[in-house]
Amino acid sequence: MSTTTEQLSTRHLLGIKDLKENDIQLILDTAANFKEVLNRPIKKVPSLRDITIANVFFENSTRTRLSFELAEKRLSADIVNFAASSSSVSKGETLIDTVNNILAMKVDMIVMRHPYAGAGVFLSKHVNAQIINAGDGAHEHPTQALLDSFSIRERHGDMAGRKVAIIGDILHSRVALSNILCLQKQGAEVMVCGPTTLIPKYIGSLGVKVEHDLRKALNWCDVANMLRIQLERQDIAYFPSLREYSMLYGLNKEILDSLDKEITIMHPGPINRGVEITSDVADSKHSIILDQVENGVAVRMAVLYLLAGQRG
Repeated sequence: MSTTTEQLSTRHLLGIKDLKENDIQLILDTAANFKEVLNRPIKKVPSLRDITIANVFFENSTRTRLSFELAEKRLSADIVNFAASSSSVSKGETLIDTVNNILAMKVDMIVMRHPYAGAGVFLSKHVNAQIINAGDGAHEHPTQALLDSFSIRERHGDMAGRKVAIIGDILHSRVALSNILCLQKQGAEVMVCGPTTLIPKYIGSLGVKVEHDLRKALNWCDVANMLRIQLERQDIAYFPSLREYSMLYGLNKEILDSLDKEITIMHPGPINRGVEITSDVADSKHSIILDQVENGVAVRMAVLYLLAGQRG
């Protein structure tokens, strides 16, 4: 893999809001190099051979945790995995104490998922390690937005002027906010679509279009990113039933075939098949959902590699 002399403008990856447009392009270009590595017979490079990374997950995760772990192994890093459910956090230990105990084991970087927004920012001010935010509450999920952009760029080329609709539970989604910021910084137009109860009041201030009619959103966009209904974050009923939500905002083959043009379908996963998207759409030629999963490893390799160059 060709190495780069360019550097990120930030020491941590806490959110897309902290990245400049050239940071985003550098990460995506570096990810393209790593994707070539992943398609070789020997998929491993020694880039992070002397780096120890702790994966600290205070919230359940399968895809993101496995993707980071695989990225770390492909870069030859040493890995420590930490799950809060089986740790002293359940006995009342604080976040800083937990992480400082991990750092005492000479860890260089921390990949953290936490249920509270801003946990990564808080930690970056109190511990001497680089922090990568793997999702903080309903706030940001920067590597998901970066892999989504990488996947769109692979399918459509340049992002400038591209029209992307983010459809579903915008209110509880960290993926939505990170994607909006990431797409706009690259010159794309963004629309959000969903029931009024699931569109946050502040969304207009981000410069996005708002639409409540699924067909209108689909006819407008080049790419539709279908979000999961996040029932685990909903403390009240935001719509009458999943069946009714699916009737109004679920994407099926009939709707897709009725559009005037072909559009690209994305989903950050896990998919609720038959709710926000049907199987015949998720598995169709319009879908790049499995590409997103594959690209997640390359993008996370790029982030880890570039941040490691900022140590010191």
